[in-house]
Amino acid sequence: MSDHTDYDSIVLAGGAARRLGGADKPALSVGGRALLDRVLAACADAATTVVVGPRRPAGRPVVRALEDPPGGGPLAALDAGLRHTTAPTVLVLSADLPFLTPGTVRALLAAATGTADGGAPRDGALLRDAGGRDQPLVAAYRAESLRRELALLRTEHGTLTGLPLRALLAELTLERVPDATSTASFDCDTWEDIGVARARIREHGHVLDEWITAVKAELGIDLEVDTATLLDLARDAAHGVARPAAPLTTFLIGYAAGRQGADVTELAQRAAALANRWAAEGEESADGATGATGGETKPAE
Repeated sequence: MSDHTDYDSIVLAGGAARRLGGADKPALSVGGRALLDRVLAACADAATTVVVGPRRPAGRPVVRALEDPPGGGPLAALDAGLRHTTAPTVLVLSADLPFLTPGTVRALLAAATGTADGGAPRDGALLRDAGGRDQPLVAAYRAESLRRELALLRTEHGTLTGLPLRALLAELTLERVPDATSTASFDCDTWEDIGVARARIREHGHVLDEWITAVKAELGIDLEVDTATLLDLARDAAHGVARPAAPLTTFLIGYAAGRQGADVTELAQRAAALANRWAAEGEESADGATGATGGETKPAE
């Protein structure tokens, strides 16, 4: 575990997905990426990430766990995952959150480690959607508080199997982090939800960011991409040189950045300046050719 990371994450990826006809929900694709991988990307800096559920491919290394008996419900799954964590704060997520972002994760972690009214430490923080509903599987908890309450519930009921999440939340002091648009808390329980998620990432305001993120994940690279700068470069290359120059130039920018370890934005600006010089020369040549052939023609004697 990293000495510089103070939280672990538990992703609950079990369940029968009856409303999806028994499909393997965490493996379903949204924007070309499995739902599970989208969730894992939002908590990539966790010291340890535990995925509780049947074994399936994951986009990054994780610890595998399974509740005993399998299918024992969310508290049994949470308990199984918690046994593999050591950080003071635990992020708890369901595996079907297509729009969860690192920003939401940071907000939950910050709220979870604050103090409640009266100065006592909070037990955690959870997301509250636009309808006022608490989302206990988009939350960050103090690990000590989770272990204490799970132990009390096991003593009281003899088992955690089949117990609802509200049994855990009743005794915890939690901060509510608003999700005003119900975006980060949007989960996929039905095929209709899957369709909505797939359509939303193709909307004009999101599609480029979603596509760039998907490509980076597919290629296994972690690179900040200034989309606006690269699009401006592609435009300049297409207009100033030739249309096919746009994709070829942006490819060369990426290649140079990888080989040289250089900043993509700086390389793009240099290439854009070159494209503008190229275009200017073309205009000068065209003007010169017009001047050479223009004017009145001397009549033949």
